[in-house]
Amino acid sequence: MNPLARLTYRQWLIVLHDLLATVAALTVTFVVRFEDERLLERIGWFPTLLPGVLVFAGLVYFLFGLHEPKWRFTSLPELMRIARATAVLAVSLLTLDYILLTPQFYGSFFFGKITIAIYFVLQLAFLAAPRIAYRYFREARTQRHARDVNAQPVLIVGSAADVEVPLRAIESGAITRIWPAGLLSPSRSDQGVTVRGVPVLGGFDDLERVIALLQERKIDIARLILTPSAFDSGAGAESLLMRARRIGLPASRLPSLDEGRDALRLAPVAVEDLLLRPSVKIDYRRLEDFVKGRSIVVTGGGGSIGAEICDRAVTFGADRLLVIENSEPALYAVLESLAAKHPRATVEGRLADVRDRERIFRLLKDFKPDIVFHAAALKHVPLLERDWGEGVKTNVFGSVNVADAAVAAGAGAMVMISTDKAIEPVSMLGATKRFAEMYCQALDADASRPAEAGRTKTRFISVRFGNVLASNGSVVPKFKAQIEAGGPITVTHPDMVRYFMTIREACDLVVTAASHAVGPARSDVSVYVLNMGQPVKIYELAERMIRLSGLEPGRDIQIEISGIRPGERLNEILFAREEENAEIGIEGIVAARPVVPGMDVMRAWIATLEQGLAREERAAIYSVLHAAVPDFRGEAA
Repeated sequence: MNPLARLTYRQWLIVLHDLLATVAALTVTFVVRFEDERLLERIGWFPTLLPGVLVFAGLVYFLFGLHEPKWRFTSLPELMRIARATAVLAVSLLTLDYILLTPQFYGSFFFGKITIAIYFVLQLAFLAAPRIAYRYFREARTQRHARDVNAQPVLIVGSAADVEVPLRAIESGAITRIWPAGLLSPSRSDQGVTVRGVPVLGGFDDLERVIALLQERKIDIARLILTPSAFDSGAGAESLLMRARRIGLPASRLPSLDEGRDALRLAPVAVEDLLLRPSVKIDYRRLEDFVKGRSIVVTGGGGSIGAEICDRAVTFGADRLLVIENSEPALYAVLESLAAKHPRATVEGRLADVRDRERIFRLLKDFKPDIVFHAAALKHVPLLERDWGEGVKTNVFGSVNVADAAVAAGAGAMVMISTDKAIEPVSMLGATKRFAEMYCQALDADASRPAEAGRTKTRFISVRFGNVLASNGSVVPKFKAQIEAGGPITVTHPDMVRYFMTIREACDLVVTAASHAVGPARSDVSVYVLNMGQPVKIYELAERMIRLSGLEPGRDIQIEISGIRPGERLNEILFAREEENAEIGIEGIVAARPVVPGMDVMRAWIATLEQGLAREERAAIYSVLHAAVPDFRGEAA
């Protein structure tokens, strides 16, 4: 197809403008450079010379794509295009003048170096100036609309380099109904400067002074908007938020651009924003390449982890998704949430319990998944210490059922969501998760398992991570409820530490680990541990959440020590002593080669567990778990 036929009406107008600018630049150049006969002589050549120059100029402009960008978004890259195109024209005229129209043909230089230099400057100005003027006009009009009676004056918080993103979004209309009255920056070098015409009025410690200054100017700030750099370590976001809450000033955050398509939507400030470490950078292209076009099953898809895995699956282009959940409200909620995203994937939801072996086998056999993410589990430590049998039924036998069903359905891989509590466990949660890990690892290592014709051997991996901020059952919702009730916040021990991740970060790294396990290399590691940085003291997390609420720990909200509960310990461990660690070259993930018993031994233990459950013999259950997991330190009551 002819490229010219694809040009829009707007692009044809740009082409016409640029050609007229070329005529004007040449004409003004001659008028400025020459006088009298010399000027008339060259103007006389215009009918002969101009058509060829315009055809050549149009070709150069087309090759450099000057017709493509919208003028309202004119910026340095577009101006560089114009400069390069103009330079090509100037050099071409120089070549024409000194080679083709040399004195032996024309008698003297037609242009001359000074003339061509003048032409370069004028041509650059005639092409760029209308674009810059149009952008200024559009931005001025947008800013006038942004400052209408319905727009809220706000303070944007963050480094000068970071606040440019929301300022551009406001100028373009991507963020509406607010206008920036000023900026607060944690950097001293930013003080006293302006960013896109908006002044930096002070640092984080100057909040009250800046609010008072703007009130004197009849500007009542309605909101703080914090950019990602405002949450950098040492920037002082906690103190700023505490003071903002005290003076009744709402605060929102602008998510970073790598958080997805909603990055320009304002969101509430959450405790996840105050992590003591930077979030792990995710290779989203890798995830899309891995998930796109696949059929995926997620068990426990209505839970906080399972629902996020479902979201990531449809986001990265899965072809089909089956959500398995035993809670009707949770299943309904996740299906409604996925439907609101208008996914390309065909999403199905089924009510089922992973304990129901026949039901799970039938669902997976009918669906024929490529990948199974097993997130269904019971995970509340104190409850499982009391109702130990339920933990074995779900975390052990439920996992066995899903793993065996994945093999029978011919799945390419099963990913089991595990926990750091599975290493040297002191709780029923940790022991049952470790046992389920071992069963999956035994299946993965079972080289003697015959493969049916046309079916690839199923790969089994386990992914361990720690506490997930704001997930169901985590300390964050508990602390929020205690703060809203006026306190106190209860912490089990002042020295208790845990690893923390955000829900999205955890699920993205789970999918990344799966992409490595079933990738072309098909590595022999089967346990993946997510790098969660330094563990966080629960006591410090409580203090941060109190400050995030605009209150002072120890004055407005008390923190009480309640004592360690059954099944808890002060520190979590990521790897077992016998596991051989392996770097896999992916940021945020470390792998291990586990040492596991053979499948015959695992099946014998499973049979003993079944008998113990049938007779409700707690001692027999604990005996098997001690035999399978020698470092399990739990005791039968």
